[in-house]
Amino acid sequence: MPRLKLNPLNDYPFSTEITVRTTDLNYGGHLGNDKLVSLVHEARVAFLAGHGFTEKDFGGTPLILGDIAAVYLEEAFAGDVLRFEAAAGEPTRCGFRLFFRVTRPADGKPIALVENGMVCYNYQTHSIQPLPKTVKHIFKT
Repeated sequence: MPRLKLNPLNDYPFSTEITVRTTDLNYGGHLGNDKLVSLVHEARVAFLAGHGFTEKDFGGTPLILGDIAAVYLEEAFAGDVLRFEAAAGEPTRCGFRLFFRVTRPADGKPIALVENGMVCYNYQTHSIQPLPKTVKHIFKT
């Protein structure tokens, strides 16, 4: 079976660290795939906050997650501190991609590469909105 291929970026201008909790483990005793998605969500919120935005107010419009892709590279375990590096790129008329590299600083192991497709979205009208011009400064790729 062919695997999804994601390539790391050369530069991730933002990083935050999150510790894997016991409740983040699956039956195999390592970080569960669903929990990685939750931790990436936490890192996404931190990335946006670092630029003065939230998911509800991204330069005047809310955001919705349009897609997510993840490639798992190594296991992570309870107590592991993981570094989530992030970069925004590939802006379009109504959205952009967020790129994440997840590593374990204690041994330098790569844990995962993750991409989020973010869409500007009006929850009241249930419609896609244009990407605000005021957010263009966050895009590095």
